[in-house]
Order: sequence, then C-alpha cells, then structure tokens
Amino acid sequence: MTVERMIRIIAGLFIMISLALGVEGSPLFVSKWALAFTAFVGANLFQFGFTNFCPLAMILRKLGFKDGAACCA
Repeated sequence: MTVERMIRIIAGLFIMISLALGVEGSPLFVSKWALAFTAFVGANLFQFGFTNFCPLAMILRKLGFKDGAACCA
C-alpha cells in the first residue's frame, strides 16, 4: 500500500471512531468533545491538500510505506 492510501484509511477510521464516541445516539457515546478530534483530522487533511505536509505521511514513510506514482514528488 502507498502512503497516500494509508493516510485515507487511517483518517477515515479516526473520523468514524470519533463520531461514534461523540454522537449522543451512539452506543459508544462518551462526550461531545470527541467531535473535536473529527475537526482536527479534517483540518489536517485540508492543510495537507494545500501544503503537501503531513506528519502521518512522515511516520508511514519511516515505517516503510512507499509513495505512490501520483503522490508527492
């Protein structure tokens, strides 16, 4: 798997978990403050789109994941 694909997978997972923890109707509800993590992930993805800087990408590269052909040069 490529770095960019892993970023999408991990970001999606984090968003689903934080929604499950932050939405009152969820059986896993903890606090509405869990939704702040959703906002953090979204803001990080937004700035990554403009700056091509992502701390998770750096970690994934160190773990051995490779950049895709269409990903950052």
